[in-house]
Amino acid sequence: MAADDLSRILARGLPTALLLLGVGFLIVNLHLLWQFIRFQRLRATAELTWPGRRPRSYGISLALGLVFGTLVFFKLAMQQRPVFDAFGEGMMFIYYAYAFPLSLRIGHGFYEHGIWSQRGFVSYAQIGGLSWREDQELTLVLIHRTRKLVRHLDVPQDRYGEVRRLLRDKIAAHDIHFTGKGFDLGADERGVV
Repeated sequence: MAADDLSRILARGLPTALLLLGVGFLIVNLHLLWQFIRFQRLRATAELTWPGRRPRSYGISLALGLVFGTLVFFKLAMQQRPVFDAFGEGMMFIYYAYAFPLSLRIGHGFYEHGIWSQRGFVSYAQIGGLSWREDQELTLVLIHRTRKLVRHLDVPQDRYGEVRRLLRDKIAAHDIHFTGKGFDLGADERGVV
C-alpha cells in the first residue's frame, strides 16, 4: 500500500471516526449532566455523604481537556473550518475539561430516599440485599431487588461506623426491606449489616 493510498483512507475515515466519537461523548456528557442535576435536587436531603475520590488519572484527564480545547480552537480560529468539523473534539473537550470534573463533585453516600453509589443513585425501595467487601478499601455492595444489577459504594474508613449505624436505622425503619427475598428464617434483618 502506497503512502498516497494510506493518506486518502485516513482523510476519508478520520472525520467519520471523530464524528462517531463525538456522538459517543455527547451521550456520556448528557448522562453526566443529568446525574449532576439529579444530585443538585437530592443535595438538600443528604444524611451522610463524602466527596467522590479523584482517580489517579485525574491530571491526565485535565491535560486531555486542554489538548482537545486547543484542537477545537485551532480548527475554528486558525483554520476557520465549520463548527461541525470540530464536533468530535468539542465533545471530548467538554467531557475532559468540564463533565468529568463536575461528576466528581457529586456526594456519594446516603440521602433521605436512597444511596448514591459509584455509578449513580439507587433508591432504598430498589435495594434487595446488602453485603460488605473488605479488601484494601471498604465497599458496600448494593444488590438490586428485581434486576441482576449490583452497585458499589466505596466507604471511607472513618465513616464505616456511621454507615453501619445508618444502615441499621434504615432497616429498622423499613426503608430497606429484605423480607420476601430468598429464605426468610425470621432473623432480624439488621444483623445483615
